[in-house]
Amino acid sequence: MKNLVVISLLFLLSGCAIKDVKPWEKGTLAKDSMKEGGGNTLFKKLTSHIYFSKEGSKGGGGVAGGGCGCN
Repeated sequence: MKNLVVISLLFLLSGCAIKDVKPWEKGTLAKDSMKEGGGNTLFKKLTSHIYFSKEGSKGGGGVAGGGCGCN
């Protein structure tokens, strides 16, 4: 019985292999639904709020510079 459990566990884990992403699959993986939080706008607002609170600035998601205001 113990051997059957071990063999079935090894069989299940052998299916968990890392595959290369094909060039035509990259468009699907780049969609918003595949990113962290999916298409949830509340999650995005919370994430940006945390980011800007840590940076100490408002805005600046797409511009270079630090959050302290010094240049």
